[in-house]
Amino acid sequence: MEQQKSLLTNEGKEKLERELRDLIDIKRPEIIKSIQEAREQGDLSENADYDAAKNRQAEIEGRIQEIQTILDHAEIIVENANDDRKVKVGSKVTIQDLSENTEHIYEIVGEVEANPDQNKISNLSPLAKSIINKTIGTTVEVHGVEESYKIKIKKIEN
Repeated sequence: MEQQKSLLTNEGKEKLERELRDLIDIKRPEIIKSIQEAREQGDLSENADYDAAKNRQAEIEGRIQEIQTILDHAEIIVENANDDRKVKVGSKVTIQDLSENTEHIYEIVGEVEANPDQNKISNLSPLAKSIINKTIGTTVEVHGVEESYKIKIKKIEN
């Protein structure tokens, strides 16, 4: 099975690389030390500290593998300052929700970086799919899971 490409901004790639360095250089050695200390306590069959440390080690190793796979298959979004006429992955888009007459700003990112709390939406979301390759002034209908709504693209920053 071929691994799907992970779209990442430079910022997202750097964030994952920092997390990976932290896991490898700090968290992994800490957990190895915790396991050694738990082993020194004697009987491992009833040692809660040992079990907890081994579980944490599995979590850390799993996350290291996950990040390495993402980075190995990453496609970095190239930001082109000359192409700010169309919405694309990496764009910051100001939209007007025509049903509520409110404005929102979203950054369109790859699935790995999506974080609704930071207004970073996945390029696979219904909103992003509706506005990618559209231009300022375009009105589109977004087909959500439960309902549809219309939005107008007010501003695009790439």
